[in-house]
Amino acid sequence: MKIDNSIYYTFAISKSSFIFLFLIVHFSTIQKVYSQDGNQTVQKLSDMGFENLNWVENEEERTYLLECISYRLSGVAIGKAIDQIQEMGLPRNKRCRLIVLDNNVPQISLYCQSISDSTHVVRREDWTVTYELGSNWSKIKSQKRENSSLYKVDVLVYPEFNFQNYRLSRVYDILFNLCPAVEVSLWHGMKFTGQVIIPIVNDYGARYEQVRPGFVTLSQSFRLPQRTFLTSSVGFFNNFRWGVDARAKHFFKDERFSLEGRIGYTGRGYFENWAYYHGKKWLLTGNFGGNFYWTKYNTQLSLKGERYLEGEYGARFDMIRHFRYASVGFYAMKVQHAGNRGFNGGFRFQIALPPYKYKRKGHIPRVMTSKNFGISYNAGNERVYGKGYKSQASDNMMQDNSFNPYFIKSELLNY
Repeated sequence: MKIDNSIYYTFAISKSSFIFLFLIVHFSTIQKVYSQDGNQTVQKLSDMGFENLNWVENEEERTYLLECISYRLSGVAIGKAIDQIQEMGLPRNKRCRLIVLDNNVPQISLYCQSISDSTHVVRREDWTVTYELGSNWSKIKSQKRENSSLYKVDVLVYPEFNFQNYRLSRVYDILFNLCPAVEVSLWHGMKFTGQVIIPIVNDYGARYEQVRPGFVTLSQSFRLPQRTFLTSSVGFFNNFRWGVDARAKHFFKDERFSLEGRIGYTGRGYFENWAYYHGKKWLLTGNFGGNFYWTKYNTQLSLKGERYLEGEYGARFDMIRHFRYASVGFYAMKVQHAGNRGFNGGFRFQIALPPYKYKRKGHIPRVMTSKNFGISYNAGNERVYGKGYKSQASDNMMQDNSFNPYFIKSELLNY
């Protein structure tokens, strides 16, 4: 009796084809999870608007480098970068690290431990955030960076709002200015800022009614060994000061704790009818103190000893809680010669301003609002003592916290 095997052969061939196709899909998926080439990842990140990009790899880890210039919220930006790196594929049997820059200066890094199991799904919570930079930084720091930010121009419009209630004839005196500033990165860590103050509402007097220069500065930032950051500035600052200023911050191995200090040597001066008038007296001011970051509530506690613009000494305590779109807190001071037996205090807040993403188009200058806007309230109405200055237009408590590892980690988990 003859048996027809054609149906059986057809089934066998189909089954073999199915297994073959399954293996192709499976191994191509593994190849993507264990991507061995970072060039495509760098290109994807560049398309998303990230700048100053590069990557290197050694036997221990693959390292990516980027700066979150097009994104106004650093936590959101880093989360999107991590998602893209994971989607493009992580290296097999070695760590993957992302170093985040600010004006081409390394701030923090995020790393994920090596993956040996193709079924393992990497999530955001698997990434550790730290000030340490890893073994590849010494190699990658001198290499050329893709989509460089150097010599590209930003025009940022800083809103300025002040109010005071020293007169009985009205509830508040108001001062509201729009302050556009040209900001250019000249080389790694170096930034030029040139600002013009345009009065909109002025109840503060004749000196505030004119269009005049604001911040005109050159600032150089460095990262020193052992988690220490230094920024020096020279030029025209706010609060009618000009001169030189330097500030440093050191983070301990337990990165919740840090020390910081600042020193400035400045004179008093002001613009009137675009002529600059200045005194001959120069003053040494500064502060020194410590910080603790309460990670559960994203709250920073700081205590500093300070010298102010009238040569008086004092101490200041700040407590600031940081959120994604805002930072809020209060402060208390004890200052020589001030009223209320030297005691003063108040509250502070800083809010992020939209748009929250704004990509560059080549070298065409971007025009947008500043990253954030803030107000400090002086509850004791002290007019003379306990005053300081800022050396950069972008200097504020929200910006200072934007690369805090614990804040970034909470953003990754809560986004």
